Amino acid sequence: MNWMFQLSTSKGGIVVLTLVLLLVLERAFPVVQVRSNLNRLIRNFSFAGINFLLGPLIVIPVTAMAAGHAFHWQPQWWSGWAGLALDLLLLDCWIYFWHRVNHVVPFLWRFHEVHHLDETLDASSALRFHFGEVVLSSLVRAVVIILLGMPISTVVIFETLVTVAAIFHHSNIKLPAGLEKMLSLLIVTPSIHWVHHHAQRSDTDANYSTILSIWDKLFGSVALGARKPDMQIGVEGAKEQKLLRLILRPFYRA
Repeated sequence: MNWMFQLSTSKGGIVVLTLVLLLVLERAFPVVQVRSNLNRLIRNFSFAGINFLLGPLIVIPVTAMAAGHAFHWQPQWWSGWAGLALDLLLLDCWIYFWHRVNHVVPFLWRFHEVHHLDETLDASSALRFHFGEVVLSSLVRAVVIILLGMPISTVVIFETLVTVAAIFHHSNIKLPAGLEKMLSLLIVTPSIHWVHHHAQRSDTDANYSTILSIWDKLFGSVALGARKPDMQIGVEGAKEQKLLRLILRPFYRA
């Protein structure tokens, strides 16, 4: 249990450092000049706080239980660093499809829409997920963990990579064009993910990848549009809501 605590602590430290770094850099080198909106930051960090509290109560126990009951069917070569790399690749592929399903199934979209209603993108947007989506995601992921026989250490490493990647590709940081183009061949960059947040449904329903950018290319979900500084962010036909309305929205919206 001591190593699990150390692993979780390391994850928290990496995430916080990444968040602080990107929040500073995107204000020093922004793609889009936006006015500071305290209410928006309160909304985003409130969701982050709720999910942080839910972690030890639901997400961590569910994940630990799944890892404890996982099927261990892998061959001998599926171990060590090679096994970890393959596990992370499979989890990244799973989260691509889970993200895509959240856009297709109306019940799931009710929760995921809360993330998309943010009308400005920055590093804090990566933490804005409805707790209902977080719980549902952990339950579905538990099935994946059991079937694929993944240890909890792998899941914690993956969660760290996913959160760091999300903070990066939601950020408003302006990267050199050549660098971003090169990075986008391998990983999801802001220029890729910002299009996913375009308030035009055809773009919203595309660019689902989280860490590696390959999945959209493989499964035909690359957006046709490109990021523009003046593109409207949000949900087509919907507006941002106050915090309480966002929390209740999935439960009362038809």
